[in-house]
Amino acid sequence: MMDMMKMMKKAKEMQAKMAQMQEEVAEMEATGVAGGDLVKVTLTGKGEMKSLAIDPSLINADDAEILEDLIIAAHNDAKGKVETAMQDKMQDMTGDLGLPAGMKLPF
Repeated sequence: MMDMMKMMKKAKEMQAKMAQMQEEVAEMEATGVAGGDLVKVTLTGKGEMKSLAIDPSLINADDAEILEDLIIAAHNDAKGKVETAMQDKMQDMTGDLGLPAGMKLPF
């Protein structure tokens, strides 16, 4: 019976930490760059694009395809940073709760 109580306590702790992490993720931002900082994209922790900055030197009708590629690259860079930060937070949380490091928890 004591083990069941410990499990329930751990489950409640995990639930509280998940709620806290979701709040932190919602407030998180990451900026991705491409083309040597000529294109910058900022995403929220939920992957929504918050801002886009394009160096004026890139705005040329003949270079539209290059600009499109740089925007995609900057977006992907920012998304990778958000995902890495979320994984770090999950790893910290699972470690604090004594859960296995490789265990995946739903968001």
